[in-house]
Amino acid sequence: MATSEVHPIERVGDDGLAARALRAVEAILGTAAASVLAVLLFMVLVTVCLRYFFGTGFIGAEDLGIWLHVALIALGAPLSLNSALAMRLDVLVRMLPEKLQKLTRIGADIFTVLSALILSFGGSEIMTMLGGTSPTLGLPEWIRFGFLGAGGALILVVLLLQRIADGKVLPVTLSLALGVALYAGIPHISIDLDWPPSIFLGLIAAIGLVLAAPLPHAFLAAAYVAIAFGSSLPEAAIVSSTVTGISKFLLLAIPFFLLVGGLLTASGVANQLVRFAAAMVGHRRAGLAQTTLLTSVLFSGASGSSVANAAFGASTFQPELVKHGYPPAQAAAIIASTSVLDNIIPPSIAFLILASATNLSVGALLVGGFFAGGLMAICLAVAIHLTVREQVTLSRASARQRWQSAVQAIPAFGLGVIVVVGIRIGIVTTTEAAALAAFYTLLLGIGAQLGFLSLYAAFRQAAVEAAAIGLLIGTAGPFAFLLAVDDVSSLISHLTTALGGSALAVILLSNVILLVVGLVLDIGAAILLFGPILLPAAVAAGIDPIQFGVIIVVNLMIHGLTPPLGMLIFVVSGVTRIPASELFRAVVPYLLALLVSLAILCAWAIIV
Repeated sequence: MATSEVHPIERVGDDGLAARALRAVEAILGTAAASVLAVLLFMVLVTVCLRYFFGTGFIGAEDLGIWLHVALIALGAPLSLNSALAMRLDVLVRMLPEKLQKLTRIGADIFTVLSALILSFGGSEIMTMLGGTSPTLGLPEWIRFGFLGAGGALILVVLLLQRIADGKVLPVTLSLALGVALYAGIPHISIDLDWPPSIFLGLIAAIGLVLAAPLPHAFLAAAYVAIAFGSSLPEAAIVSSTVTGISKFLLLAIPFFLLVGGLLTASGVANQLVRFAAAMVGHRRAGLAQTTLLTSVLFSGASGSSVANAAFGASTFQPELVKHGYPPAQAAAIIASTSVLDNIIPPSIAFLILASATNLSVGALLVGGFFAGGLMAICLAVAIHLTVREQVTLSRASARQRWQSAVQAIPAFGLGVIVVVGIRIGIVTTTEAAALAAFYTLLLGIGAQLGFLSLYAAFRQAAVEAAAIGLLIGTAGPFAFLLAVDDVSSLISHLTTALGGSALAVILLSNVILLVVGLVLDIGAAILLFGPILLPAAVAAGIDPIQFGVIIVVNLMIHGLTPPLGMLIFVVSGVTRIPASELFRAVVPYLLALLVSLAILCAWAIIV
């Protein structure tokens, strides 16, 4: 299976040298990223074996995994720079005349140059400031931050080579000059206005999005430029916050599940699963799409992350949906919308975060999640039934054909047993289950006689996709921190408590606030910031706290499908190579279905 996350460069003439250099750099980075992913997989598998078969382990395994994950992001992020994995919101730029599009490309590259400089020099500053060694690894702590600093330098190198190879020497020179000037000048500029820095943070990030700059670069550049407006987060702290955001062992599940999807497709096991689904319900209207939904329901909570589930679904089901006549954008939109369920149906990390922030009962929240997830699945099923018009109709399978397809799909069912049963019973952690699933699909690939190049392609693709997703998660950290420093949450508190006498008013206002908050914050940060603030007002209005907690999570999870951030949309866009602007349009019917389910949950909370 050939990789396609970076478009191949084929240049002749004066830029031939830059094109060859670019291919060499991409080959080296791709090999290094795939190797790091292989080492990560081996390390987690060894840890699981040592614990369960020998009752032991090795100290520092989790920290080593986190450090290698940071290195993976640093190596893989440059490879996604000129592809859909860059997560550019280009819907407005594409509406402009060609001359203006050239100017916007220069502006977008300025954001990339600035972000690369922030990572590079900010990482270097941390390396000189930070002392001590890791207590578990015995290595200097600055190494972990140095990885991302090197990643910034690599982003800049790849950007310059790409633009020179494309014959855009003058535009990239201008972008480089302006980016360097901004980077050097911002620390010496002080603009004293009455507005809090977070307002300018949002405005600058919005400019980056409008110019179609890569989303993580828009976040980083906005956090840095906000220094001129009084931000309390200096350059080194911006990089530190970014590294901290991706230094979570749970995030290792993302590259593993991406690898699962790639290996399932390459080995042909995904085709067996689709054939089974087609034999069961393929003859019905929207049968394959409903199967995708049902699969998401059954696997919900297995990955512990809607992002990982979206990546898994996009790499596994998207090709088959398109083969069966679904328009690519609609197929990807269905996958993104069904991935919302992953953090609703238990076990759910979002509910665990909410419980830790509000002292609500975890068990009660999980029960509420089952009800909410079921309701959302029904609403999505109705929306799929009404919107899908398959171009390929399938005949009803006989009982013998269904039995044969079920037998052939047993390997795919085995994957579900490993992931779902392993996590829900508590035998393994989410990351360990993801690693076991990746190893299982690797064995399936070897059994299907996949060659070394095909296996390497799957590892490389998963590594690059995970790097792009990981950088986005990390760069959201400084954004959330500055909003918290400006005490934006206190304003929300005053608004909600002022309407504490009416359950309907509090529900409506809370949902509006969450709908706005979800546009600029990731779900974890939004829960931690606004859950403790909104909950007292809801309780004072007579709303059951558990039901209100479920509403908070459902509301924020829906934002995985909404512009401008739409994390799930950008993840699916990155994996499927479909522009995010097309997915935002295609997902509208399913977004409306989820909003209907949210309205029903709110009405139920007010009535009971």
